Amino acid sequence: MPSKLPHYALRIPSALMDKLKYIAQLHGRSANKEIEQLIIKHVEQFERSHGVIDNDLIESLQVR
Repeated sequence: MPSKLPHYALRIPSALMDKLKYIAQLHGRSANKEIEQLIIKHVEQFERSHGVIDNDLIESLQVR
């Protein structure tokens, strides 16, 4: 069954992707899940510094 999650194509240098895959394997994750965890941590850090990003803020910037 196909995922209903949004898709995003990420273009990064091969050497960086290889390093990411290495780290992901050490963490027992796929490269995709490793990227997801990095994004989650980044958003959490941003929100700690700048406040929670709620739907009203997202919609006011027309982000989607």
